[in-house]
Amino acid sequence: MARRKSTTPQLPEDFEEHIVDIDVEEEMRGAYLEYAYSVIYSRALPDARDGLKPVQRRILFGMNELGLRPDRAHVKSSRVVGEVMGKYHPHGDASIYDALVRMAQPFSMRLPLVDGHGNFGSLDDGPAAARYTEARMAPAALLMTGSLDEDTVEFVPNYDDQLMQPEVLPAAYPNLLVNGAGGIAVGMATNMAPHNLVEVIGAVRHLIKHPTCSLDDLMKFVPGPDLPAGGRIVGLEGIRDAYLTGRGSFRTRATTRIENVTPRKKGIVVTELPYTVGPEKVIEKIKDLVQAKKLQGISGVIDLTDRKKGLQLVIEVKNGFNPEAVLEKLYKLTPMEDNFGINNVCLVDGQPRTLGLKELLQVYLDFRTDVVRRRSAYRLRKREERLHLVEGLLIAILDIDEVIQVIRSSDDAGVARARLIDVFDLSEAQATYILDLQLRRLTKFSRIELETEKSELEQQIEALRAILEDEKLLLKTVSDELAEVAKKHGTPRRTVLLESVGQAVSAATPLEVSDDPCWVLLSSTGLLARTTSADPLSNEGGRHKHDAVTAAVRTTARGYVGLVTSLGRVVRLSALDLPTLPPTNGAPSLSGGAPLAAFVDLPHGEQPLTLTSLSPDSPGLALGTAHGVVKRVTVDHPANRDSWEVISLKDQDSVVGAVELATGDEHLVFATAHAQLLHFAASAVRPQGRGGGGVAGIKLGAKDRVVFFGAVDLSVDNVLATVSGSEGSLPGTEAGSLKVTPFDEYPAKGRATGGVRCHRFLRGEDTLILAWAGATPARAAGASGVSIELPKANGRRDGSGVPAPAPIAAIAGALPEVSGNTSTEPTAAELPLPEFPAGRE
Repeated sequence: MARRKSTTPQLPEDFEEHIVDIDVEEEMRGAYLEYAYSVIYSRALPDARDGLKPVQRRILFGMNELGLRPDRAHVKSSRVVGEVMGKYHPHGDASIYDALVRMAQPFSMRLPLVDGHGNFGSLDDGPAAARYTEARMAPAALLMTGSLDEDTVEFVPNYDDQLMQPEVLPAAYPNLLVNGAGGIAVGMATNMAPHNLVEVIGAVRHLIKHPTCSLDDLMKFVPGPDLPAGGRIVGLEGIRDAYLTGRGSFRTRATTRIENVTPRKKGIVVTELPYTVGPEKVIEKIKDLVQAKKLQGISGVIDLTDRKKGLQLVIEVKNGFNPEAVLEKLYKLTPMEDNFGINNVCLVDGQPRTLGLKELLQVYLDFRTDVVRRRSAYRLRKREERLHLVEGLLIAILDIDEVIQVIRSSDDAGVARARLIDVFDLSEAQATYILDLQLRRLTKFSRIELETEKSELEQQIEALRAILEDEKLLLKTVSDELAEVAKKHGTPRRTVLLESVGQAVSAATPLEVSDDPCWVLLSSTGLLARTTSADPLSNEGGRHKHDAVTAAVRTTARGYVGLVTSLGRVVRLSALDLPTLPPTNGAPSLSGGAPLAAFVDLPHGEQPLTLTSLSPDSPGLALGTAHGVVKRVTVDHPANRDSWEVISLKDQDSVVGAVELATGDEHLVFATAHAQLLHFAASAVRPQGRGGGGVAGIKLGAKDRVVFFGAVDLSVDNVLATVSGSEGSLPGTEAGSLKVTPFDEYPAKGRATGGVRCHRFLRGEDTLILAWAGATPARAAGASGVSIELPKANGRRDGSGVPAPAPIAAIAGALPEVSGNTSTEPTAAELPLPEFPAGRE
């Protein structure tokens, strides 16, 4: 039997064995640190400059290299994934596709960077496979990659040193704050909330003008996060902590309204959910709680969500249960209320740091300033090189016959180049360019083109040198570019900020609401609410630091009020549907209110103006339009309609102001964009029916328009507040010049006259951004509702203003005093009961 041959390798005779003893603990520590370093710097944490993790940056760079711009066709996502994985990110296709999907989801990113085509998932379901979806760059992605080819950022080798990739993207806007970030590294994590693009850019521009500004100054522009899904943020203390230290938390609540789902059954309609919470998660939790008998009063949950209406979750409430009490239970027990913990950890100069709001803005501002400086230097260098060639070409064209003779008599191109340099005193680059000249460039028209190009290049070079030599001009360029980004890509705020949740509703809250007198209030940010009683609305005491009440109407808890819009309509609103506010001893705040969109759906372009009572005892409504028309409307409220017109508007005209007269003896006030003010007695305007078109109110100059219309009672102290600025500025970003003047400085004039001058423009100003006249004390608020202090009324009648502390969006005056006397308050029996069609309660 044959023996099996051994397969053991034979070692050479002179082989010496080398065994190295190592410390296992030291080896483990070193390996773990290398792993932690890789995760922190190469995967999990975003860079504070462009706000991107490495995988996101490589996806955008790869798509930019493939030419997948918004004006090109979509390509398969798997092609993008393969391109990025093969060239820049060798960490597996799953991580790349997950990052690409998130950048395409509008419910994850406040400003999506990828334009996805196909099933990119939802809050409850994952996306389709990469082979089924398509993608291309979104318009915002072009802002991230723009000017990459102009030496704006450093490039580093890829993983195998064969290609180059950007260390950071130029980022034309603060992406880290706008889109937020989330990631878990080793020993640290980051969780940053999204914000509104216009607000963040406004804060950066304010920081440019005021480098030593405080956090409170910046929070006038960025009052809080703006989540992609909308919803409400309840409690602002944690937000300020996060903006100060980089760590904090806030609660998010679903946006809901209570309405009749059947003629005799109430329901809770959910239209917005907290960030990252999907409807199926809420439905599943409600079912579990109902089955466990931990939640009572719910008969069913219906998901009516579709692409047209968006999220529509109807929670049916059983008869006999208070919907508000059930809603409080839902907030407490389900994801309809969620907590978001802010942890602003990001990479700064290669080191993980926890930054507050000002530090995040300053890091971005320094980076963007360096990008614009490098870009300007690159453009200057290129234009100087081009100007050098154009000057040489002009020399050649002027003596083209001699140039041709020199070239023809030369033995080769090298000799010709040398002779051109000697004869015409040219540089080597100019001579080479002339030798490469095409014959079609020898026409007279080409010479004119070259001279024009030379003039343009000289102007551009002068402008670029000015930017590089003047730091203020450089910062102004950064600011102007940011303003242009906000103007083109900015969207309105989606998330409502509430300082408190109002009065808590318990299970013991009575089902039936008595028809007590109350007030319906409207704030400058569009929040609606009603008071719990007819307690006096005192304007004394502490002034609330958030929002301003711009309209207050007396009614009863089961009564109705009217919402006046810019298209001259009145929309009926039920006071019973509005959230209630607790009694207050100071100035009322609508922190516990709900957004107007939860109660009325206004078409695009129609803006809410004010509230009006529907009482038959009212002296009527006065309206003013942008074209200077005034109208007093007789009291005529159709009982069987939810909305009706109160003025017949001409083409291109709109209502800019409406006011409910208290006595009919007030003076009506017009203020125009060209700083003209006119006021006259309301008795000078004859009341008309709802179909009337009004009469001439103020005589307007060429291209002038009305910016404010209101009414004042001359028996009390009134002021006029005016804010001037530039007509071409981005709305909400320019603070302008503010002036507050005693109203009695302005004499009354006849109706249909031009009025008197009320504000003198400074250099760079050409319009009134805002005007307001009314009773003192006056109160101003920014676009986000943050209170802005007004100066004392000591301005001259036609004087100029002083710089406003922040952009002002609205001004409100003193609320009417009730003084505890409610004898004139209409009761339920005195109010007209509306007649509804059959089938409606």
